[in-house]
Amino acid sequence: MAHLLDFEKPLADLEAKLTELRAFEAEDGSVDLSAQVAALETRVDTLRQSIYRGLTRWQRVQLARHPERPYTLDYVSDLTGGFMELHGDRLFADDRALVGGPATFRGSRFGSRDRTVMVLGHQKGRDTKQRKERRFGMPNPEGYRKAQRLMEMAAKFGKPIITFLDTPGAYPGLEAEERGQAEAIARNLLVMARLPVPIVVVVIGEGASGGALGIGVGDRVLMLENAWYSVISPESCSSILWRSWDHKEDAARALKLTAPDLIEHGVIDEIIPEPVGGAHRNPQTTFEATGTAIATHLDQLLQLPTDELLAARLAKFDAMGAFQEG
Repeated sequence: MAHLLDFEKPLADLEAKLTELRAFEAEDGSVDLSAQVAALETRVDTLRQSIYRGLTRWQRVQLARHPERPYTLDYVSDLTGGFMELHGDRLFADDRALVGGPATFRGSRFGSRDRTVMVLGHQKGRDTKQRKERRFGMPNPEGYRKAQRLMEMAAKFGKPIITFLDTPGAYPGLEAEERGQAEAIARNLLVMARLPVPIVVVVIGEGASGGALGIGVGDRVLMLENAWYSVISPESCSSILWRSWDHKEDAARALKLTAPDLIEHGVIDEIIPEPVGGAHRNPQTTFEATGTAIATHLDQLLQLPTDELLAARLAKFDAMGAFQEG
């Protein structure tokens, strides 16, 4: 792996030793090192399971930000065919941080059927040029207005919507505020609450604040095992409460932003498992698990009458944050 996180380094060192031992055994056939190789393989597997099955909330945040993690267009490429990216909000400009367009969801791979859908999602960049162009997946108001345009188009033709959430937040620049960042996000919440077609939301990486929620109102909200979803990032929370980023791990614990936390509180509907080590370790396995989950929920939602679909969607979000006083 080209990029290592701090907590992965002990595992990487052990894997490197295992590689060296195997290479030495292959070069010098007169030495039988099979017992040592087997013992080291057991140690590597034990350490791998220990690290990735006991991740802290902050470590999951780090995995969600891994630069090799699959992004929206990777999921679109694998799970759909005939994707036609549509551009522009018809008001100001095209926002490359948010992509979308019609495609054929390959449901037949997952025991369902192929169907036309509208796909939307935040898109980060792989290199410096792309990251600048896409602003690390942080949309401007025109990105959310483009999303609104495409979602209303899907509703007009009766097509389900699939959105992929992966953003550090909406772009915080002065120009974005001047063009109505908050209004654009709020408008999307209103529109998505009323769209008469099924909406499946998948949190594939970072789900920060209104930047994610702007395309996150859905009948089903699915979340990858090592993604995070919260009103604020751990660093920003730490800087507000402690005037420093040094307490970001404490903030991550307090925010309860991981998939197990959120399914417990009814914010999401299903956790999509990832390969040991994260989605970037085996993207194809991640795509298969994600496609299976999407197909299952789409099949369920398409059986509901429109009035029941909308009533259930409203009830789902109304119930969030409810509490009783004893």
